[in-house]
Amino acid sequence: MRIHLDRIRRERRPFSWEETVEVAPEVLGREELVALSPVTWRGRISWTDPGFYLKAALDAEQTLACDRCLEPFTAPVAEEVELLVLVDEPRPLEGERELKDDELGVLHLDGEVLDTEPLLVEALQLAIPMKPVCRSDCRGLCPVCGADLNGGPCDCRTVTVDPRWAALEKLKPGS
Repeated sequence: MRIHLDRIRRERRPFSWEETVEVAPEVLGREELVALSPVTWRGRISWTDPGFYLKAALDAEQTLACDRCLEPFTAPVAEEVELLVLVDEPRPLEGERELKDDELGVLHLDGEVLDTEPLLVEALQLAIPMKPVCRSDCRGLCPVCGADLNGGPCDCRTVTVDPRWAALEKLKPGS
């Protein structure tokens, strides 16, 4: 959604929106994301000197591949976005630099039009866990045969000896 900020400033009335957006999982660039339901994206933006105050929220359901057993599972997503939007003169690119504490939560725009899609995509990306797990006691896959250990133990010998200790194995009685 593209919001014309000059109109909000001129009319001195907040602008509210609510929409349902389809976001393809490929857009988020995360392999563990299998599917994403339609996203309910709503918010409000109002004029506050020196800029605009934006408060938005999104709700969706994401299907992720478990990092341990690789089985898909569904998890709810409920995120909020709060920003101070400042309209600035275009600045030359400075390259990479570290953000200061007072710059966090501030969005600088070069024009009077705010596109909310990048904000939505960023909030969805941040909602994906780094290591998604279907449940806290997930036992994962057998490292030898690949069987799902959540269904029960496999018949593999899972005790492996570190090759650095193999010489000591000969000193054991009965070896």
